[in-house]
Amino acid sequence: MSSLALYRRYRPESFAEVIGQEHVTDPLQQALRNNRVNHAYLFSGPRGCGKTTSARILARCLNCEQGPTPTPCGECQSCRDLARNGPGSIDVIEIDAASHGGVDDARELREKAFFGPASSRYKIYIIDEAHMVTSAGFNALLKVVEEPPEHLKFIFATTEPEKVIGTIRSRTHHYPFRLVPPGTLRDYLAEVCQKEDIPVEDGVLPLVVRAGGGSVRDSMSVMDQLLAGAGEQGVTYTMATSLLGYTEGSLLDSVVEAFATGDGAAAFEVVDRVIEGGNDPRRFVADLLERLRDLVILAAVPDAVDKGLIDAPVDVLERMQAQAGVFGAAELSRAADLVNEGLTEMRGATSPRLQLELICARVLLPAAYGDERSLMARLDRIERGVNFSAGGGAPAMGYAPVPDAHAGPAA
Repeated sequence: MSSLALYRRYRPESFAEVIGQEHVTDPLQQALRNNRVNHAYLFSGPRGCGKTTSARILARCLNCEQGPTPTPCGECQSCRDLARNGPGSIDVIEIDAASHGGVDDARELREKAFFGPASSRYKIYIIDEAHMVTSAGFNALLKVVEEPPEHLKFIFATTEPEKVIGTIRSRTHHYPFRLVPPGTLRDYLAEVCQKEDIPVEDGVLPLVVRAGGGSVRDSMSVMDQLLAGAGEQGVTYTMATSLLGYTEGSLLDSVVEAFATGDGAAAFEVVDRVIEGGNDPRRFVADLLERLRDLVILAAVPDAVDKGLIDAPVDVLERMQAQAGVFGAAELSRAADLVNEGLTEMRGATSPRLQLELICARVLLPAAYGDERSLMARLDRIERGVNFSAGGGAPAMGYAPVPDAHAGPAA
């Protein structure tokens, strides 16, 4: 097995292999078919979404012996040089602007740019992290980018296109890349795992997609770490949850059920288990907010699973559907709002445990607040007729009736 990183081992070699960027790859391929290729391009977007990879593919398409073509042949010398594990081409120069963004570097590039390509159709400069080029460096490049010789092409790649000076931007074709949708990324990771011949349990891929945040490279790095630590049973859900730092599902189930029944003892026992287990309270609150979000969607859209709005293992989905059924809509919405506010307050908190306990107390005590959402949550509980007695028969905090609650004929 190769020790090469997963994201390098499966780096796309053609536009057809680039996922989630059809709004960029389709127009580029059409421009190559029509032979209407610009002299300068600007690829922008979040990290790990395919900017530099697409720049290399475009260089491969331009210098292919059959080209310019949207589908490189893969057999000519230029295609082999620019392949995934190829030696590289002397006519395709990649520059890291983070370390070569000064005016002297720009002058050196400008002087070399006028020399024709050694063996290819075009000399192509791929300038990565283009936002790191200084204003003086961009100004030194301006003339050659504006009126380059016929053999010269520029491709700028950056995560911050607004930092590329306007005079350069106006002379390029700008293609904005986007984060990859979760469904597309999950299917791609499933294909990679199948090629690696390592079994992966249900529910692992959604965790990886969530950890990657829509970045293919970040998701592939996380998947690589899980595959590297896989045992005979492959990558298990428990292993992925533990390694990625996500909260154990049983803890989330316990605290959600405690919220639903108004059981303060159970809720604070979960808090104690979170702290004693060495879990990060902020991560626990973030995961709890994610769970409440899923429950809100399940309560509002009963067939949310079929529509792909929620992605989780079957057993977790069954538990969430049961949990959504015991919450009122207003009560669930209030809990999610309070947890969201608490998550914001936890930034820089000196006592995260205290903050976590306060969040639980606020959710459990709608009677202590006079705002509209707390009133609606109390009405939800009354309508559902939930018994809020805690364990030994004592009423849960905040739900003790007022002295005259049973006075009168209604009692």
